[in-house]
Amino acid sequence: MAGAVKKVLNILYGKVLRTLQKMPEDSVYRKSTEQIINHRLGVVNSEKNVQKIEEVIGGGQIEELILQAENELHLARKMLAWKPWEPLVREAPPKQWVWPV
Repeated sequence: MAGAVKKVLNILYGKVLRTLQKMPEDSVYRKSTEQIINHRLGVVNSEKNVQKIEEVIGGGQIEELILQAENELHLARKMLAWKPWEPLVREAPPKQWVWPV
C-alpha cells in the first residue's frame, strides 16, 4: 500500500512541477507552489512510512494529500491558461483594490 500511494503522489507532484515550469520564474504562484510541492515531494521520497508522511506534511491523511495534489494540478493548469502574471487588458476601475469599500 505504501509504495502505491507514494507512487501516486510522486506522479502528481511531478505533473504539478512540470506545469509550474511553464510559468514565468518570477510568478508568485509558481514560486510559492514550487516551494510547497518540493517540500512535500522530499518528504514522500525520504519517508517509508505513510503515517510518518502524514505527520511531517501535516495536511491530513494520505488520501487527502492525494486529493490536494490533484486539486493543485487542476489549479496549476488553469493558472497557466489564465496567465495572471500578464498585465491587465485595460485599466482597473478606481478603488478596484481598496478594501473596505
